[in-house]
Amino acid sequence: MRQSQVTRNTLETKISVELNLDGTGKAELDTGIPFLDHMLDQIARHGMVDLKITAKGDLHIDAHHTVEDIGITLGQAFAKAVGDKKGLRRYGHAYVPLDEAMSRVVIDLSGRPGMEFNIKFVRARIGEFDVDLINEFFQGFVNHALITLHIDNLSGDNAHHQAETAFKAFGRALRVALELDPRSINVIPSTKGSL
Repeated sequence: MRQSQVTRNTLETKISVELNLDGTGKAELDTGIPFLDHMLDQIARHGMVDLKITAKGDLHIDAHHTVEDIGITLGQAFAKAVGDKKGLRRYGHAYVPLDEAMSRVVIDLSGRPGMEFNIKFVRARIGEFDVDLINEFFQGFVNHALITLHIDNLSGDNAHHQAETAFKAFGRALRVALELDPRSINVIPSTKGSL
C-alpha cells in the first residue's frame, strides 16, 4: 500500500496531508486558499492520487508560509509513500495544453532534489493569489520528496491557464513515473542499485 499521512506543525502553520499514490483522483482540500485548492485538485485528478490536505496558516500576513509548508508536507508524504521505488518507471513527462497555454513537466524520482522552474507569468496575481508562490510550492515539494523536476511553460497569455497547465502536467508526469514497470518488478530503476 503506497499510502502515507504526515502532519507538520510550526508557529506559522498547521498542515495535515493524507496521500494514496494508488488512488482514483479524489481530493479533499481545505487550505484556506481557494486557488491553491483548485491547483492541488489538478494534481490529484490528473495524477490519479487521492489527496486530503487541511491547513491552517498565518494568512492574515500572507499566503507564503502556508503554500510553502503545504509543498514541504506533501513532499514528505510523497517520499514516505513511494518507499524504495522498486519496479517503478522512475521517469515521467507530460505536455498539457489549455486553450492558448501549454506546459511541459519532466520528473525523475532520483532521490536527489533539483528543480528547474521556467514560467514567465503574464501577470503577478491570479485573483488574490501571488504567482511567485507556485515556485515556492514546487520547491518545497522537490526538497522533501527528493525528486528532480523540470517545469516549462511553453506558451500562454493567461496566467491562470499557465498555472493550471503546469499543475495538470505535473500530475500527469507523476502518474507515469509512479507506474509499476512489469518488465522490472522488484528492481530499483538505477545502475547504482538505490535511489
